[in-house]
Order: sequence, then C-alpha cells, then structure tokens
Amino acid sequence: MTTTTADRARELQRLHSDPELLVLVNVWDVITAKVVAETPGVKALATASHSIAASHGYPDGEVIPRDEMIAAVGRIAASVDLPVTADLEAGYGDAGETVRRAIEVGIVGCNLEDQLKPLADAVKAVESAVAAGESAGIPFVLNARTDAFLRAGDKDPAAVLADAIERGRAYLDAGASTFFVPGKFDEPTVVALVEALGPQKINMIAVPGAIPLARMQELGVARCSFGPWSQNVALTAYANLVESAVALGGVPEGTRRLN
Repeated sequence: MTTTTADRARELQRLHSDPELLVLVNVWDVITAKVVAETPGVKALATASHSIAASHGYPDGEVIPRDEMIAAVGRIAASVDLPVTADLEAGYGDAGETVRRAIEVGIVGCNLEDQLKPLADAVKAVESAVAAGESAGIPFVLNARTDAFLRAGDKDPAAVLADAIERGRAYLDAGASTFFVPGKFDEPTVVALVEALGPQKINMIAVPGAIPLARMQELGVARCSFGPWSQNVALTAYANLVESAVALGGVPEGTRRLN
C-alpha cells in the first residue's frame, strides 16, 4: 500500500518504466474505481474525462466545469490505495493551475491534450504542468497527448506520423513522462513511434480492432488505457439488461454482486 502522494507518484513512474505493459482500465466514479482497484493484478487507475463528463450530464471537451472535474477525480483518488492518473483534457486554459489542484486532491499523473495547438503553445502547457509537479515536490507523471491522428482527416499519413513524432519529442524534452497517441494503428505505425521516441514512452488506447495488448508490450509500448470504452462496455451490459427486462427476461446468469 502506498500512503503518500509522493509514494504513489514514484510508484506510477516506476510502472511506466517497467518493460511490462501498464494496463489502465479507465474509471469514472468511486464504485468503478473500487471494482477496478480490487481486481487482482491491477496496479494503478486512470480516470476518463469523457466518461466523467457523461456521468455528470455534460458532453466531452472541457464543458464540465473544472471544479466538478477536480472534485470527481479527487473522490476517486481518495477511495483507493493505488496511484491514480487523471484525464484533465487540455488543462482548462491553465495546465499548471489545473495540475496543482489535481495534486492537492491526490492525483499523481494526468493526460494533457494538445488539441493540435501550435507546437510552441502546446510545449508551454506541458512545461507548466511539469513545473506544477516539481513545485509540489512529487515526480508527477505527465502523459502528453497529441490529437495528430484523431484530427488527421485526409492528410498524408506519412506527414501525420512525422507531426506526431515531432510533437512527441518536444513534449518529452519539455519534461513529459510519456506520450499519448490515441487512435487505431497498424503494427508498423506503432513500431515507428517506439523507434522514434524510445521504449516505455508511448501510451496507446485499446479500441475495437486494435493490436493485442500482448503485442503492444512486445513492441515496447509503456501503457495502454481504455478511455471511454470501459464505460461503453458497462453501458452495453446495462442496455442488454434493459432489453431483457422489457422482453420479460431477468438478470443474466453469472452476474456478480460487486457493490
């Protein structure tokens, strides 16, 4: 059990440098956090901003007020004994202040989106977030994210990859611990990213049809998270129950009591 914020931050840093893939099934409230944390083999937790926003009645994209997001991730961090990294979107216009507030409620790492802002502006946000961790005296795990692939449109794939690599290098040089590249990739693209930025530096997302997690580990990916897909899986099961109930069915066999 890690008992201080600094202990948890150090453990989360260690998990990212370990050759074993860090698998983070994203959570969005206290009960999902407890279910994940109590599952054997789980070593850390990650929140999903999209899922938290949805559970509070907001669309994704920093529409949920920062105060509500910080309160939500703080409740999650306080409910478990494992390190928690939070998705803080693009930092709500002030990445340093947002990270400072997150650390105050027990968060020891975060995702920070670049939203394809000019590179200099995106780097400044990374530097501000890193500085907030240093000021707090903890080895905060900053997972700098690029939307290069998500917003690629009809751009030349080679140019998109080159842009992502340039941004990844800049963010890592600015102090980010890892580089998050959400998207659905073939193996050559993953290999190119790892070769360019180094092993245990890339965070990928598990999406339907993604390369297997075991193969990600073999290729040197540091971590794989699930983003909103964990909530989608839960809501699919819930929708299936509703459909069964409407058809005068019942609770599926094998359902476990988890709360």
